[in-house]
Amino acid sequence: MDGTHRRAGTLLGTVGAALAVAGPVMLVRARGGRKQIRTELTAQKITFPDRGLPADLRAHAGHSVETGPEALAYAEFIKGNLVRATGGRTYAEITAELHAAGGEDEQLSRLRQTAFMGQSLRASLMSAYQAWQITTLVAGLGAALTGLGVALVVTADTLTSGPPNRP
Repeated sequence: MDGTHRRAGTLLGTVGAALAVAGPVMLVRARGGRKQIRTELTAQKITFPDRGLPADLRAHAGHSVETGPEALAYAEFIKGNLVRATGGRTYAEITAELHAAGGEDEQLSRLRQTAFMGQSLRASLMSAYQAWQITTLVAGLGAALTGLGVALVVTADTLTSGPPNRP
């Protein structure tokens, strides 16, 4: 075997070993992230109502929000409630109306507070969903890196232990 193959094999083996170690670390971190998201969502004790859900959310009736997809579903539930409560107006639009009315309209002030709280809750739930999605990505990358690392180590072993040199 010539020096080039040996050096290539050593390089591939080193990179493969690093990836084969990094992949499982990513898998563990993804699992830990999911556990933390579940813990935080569960601590909030958010539960879908038993009745009154839109058709696309009825499967969640009575269930607690504990996962990213459930957080997304509840955020959509809040969105529907906000649209009904505010007539489809956002916090910023209601604030503009309140300022245009001289800032003294009590009904607009309450509506603005409702919009703010609803949009804040929705944003928090959307953040939990996005974090859940990131853990999915990290787990997938961890699995891919583990497989790639093992494949590189096997390839390196083949390169460095190739056919014996002939005289």
